[in-house]
Amino acid sequence: HAEVIDRGGKIISDGNGNEGVGSSVHVAKGAVSRNYKSAPMTLDEITTFLYSFLKKLNSSNLKNKRATFHGIWAAYHLLVVKWLYPWDQEYLRRMPVRRTGENSIFLSVVTYRDEFCPETLKEAFDKAKDPDNLFVGLVQQNCQEEKCRSGVLEGGKIEDVGPDPDCYAEFCESPEGRVYCENGNIRLLRLKESESLGPYMARYFASKLWLGEEYYMQIDSHMTFLQDWDALSIQMLKKAPSEKPVISHYPPPHTADLVAKTKVAAPRLCGPTFATSDLESQIIRLEGSYNYDTVKLDTPRFAPFVAAGYLVAPSTILSEVPFDPFLPYIFMGEEILLSARLWTSGYDIFSPTHSLLGHHYVRNHQPKFWESIHRTFTFGVHNPLQMLVLNRVKTQLDYPESAKDMMKPKSLFTAVEQYSMGTSRSLEEYLKIVGLDMVTKEVSYTEWCETGVPPPGFEKYTNLYTT
Repeated sequence: HAEVIDRGGKIISDGNGNEGVGSSVHVAKGAVSRNYKSAPMTLDEITTFLYSFLKKLNSSNLKNKRATFHGIWAAYHLLVVKWLYPWDQEYLRRMPVRRTGENSIFLSVVTYRDEFCPETLKEAFDKAKDPDNLFVGLVQQNCQEEKCRSGVLEGGKIEDVGPDPDCYAEFCESPEGRVYCENGNIRLLRLKESESLGPYMARYFASKLWLGEEYYMQIDSHMTFLQDWDALSIQMLKKAPSEKPVISHYPPPHTADLVAKTKVAAPRLCGPTFATSDLESQIIRLEGSYNYDTVKLDTPRFAPFVAAGYLVAPSTILSEVPFDPFLPYIFMGEEILLSARLWTSGYDIFSPTHSLLGHHYVRNHQPKFWESIHRTFTFGVHNPLQMLVLNRVKTQLDYPESAKDMMKPKSLFTAVEQYSMGTSRSLEEYLKIVGLDMVTKEVSYTEWCETGVPPPGFEKYTNLYTT
């Protein structure tokens, strides 16, 4: 079994599921040699390691083809404890230096077998005010075989299809994209379909392609853009009444006229619900995205939650609220967890003053990542696997039924404190402000979000929102 050692040399898991077993000199030889390095990691160092990890993941998946969901988690956990987690701790110690004052944007784009991805990249650069200052971290998860499988078609059929569109190649070979690829504005990590670990882990990998840009922006790979979206995003961040602002919402559909939308206030994400489906394990879903405001203001309004498919913030969030490498295979839970982690780390969440991007919401018959999980392992294994991993999310959000002492295996909580709530504000305070009771699973109407006024404790900003 591999020990898990944090940046201070303290063992936080002994590989047998035991947490916090004290300090030890038994640091692996590789970890000792790595500790002597202090220079920021280079892109080549980062991608070389990530590709070596993905190769090990591929081998592990083949060995565990017939494993139960517990076996799949155990195999993944072993790999991360041995390789990815120690590297991640080193990475966080040797992150690239953030360059301020240049208004550069790092755009995280994760694509899973998505035909809209090339057009998304083309439009992002075409509509940017300063495209030379835009750097994309592209995590491309594709079926690269000659014979691939479609998504679920009419009547539940799945058919053989050709390889997926190569987003990177299509963009880089296009007249619009060639110069940006030659200048290093696109950083690529390729994953086989069988290596897909879900959208959260894809964003984890993408975040490691950041090389010091001032702002971090996270989007899906099927988006449309308003002209000058990049400059307007930065402008909104600077106008938000916060030292650590995050701007996020569910964008309007791709069919929306974004120019016309500049005259109206953007929708805001207010209404959470506890999921009722057995498959969702009472995780919090964010469903109340509406155009609440009749008046559009220049100052972004406070919001309780972030959306994973559109978020922009100072890139300090990558070091202060780092992605958690122990959250594979999940398709839900990341938004409420990230919202709580950001808020407790001192970040204030806002909705944009007006919509800057559109989103393709309906992608019927397109392949979904859980179908890949079923092909990689066995049919039906994804749901129980996701339910198991979601306990790591629920523990951090204080679901009483997912308390650490009640849950097994204990490996679900390896290094959880390294990737959990911040220390600037309390989780209890956050849950109260956003109206969530984790014990009774009840949601209280908070009013402040729907009416566009600051939340409790932020009344000093009320004058900014009087019309």
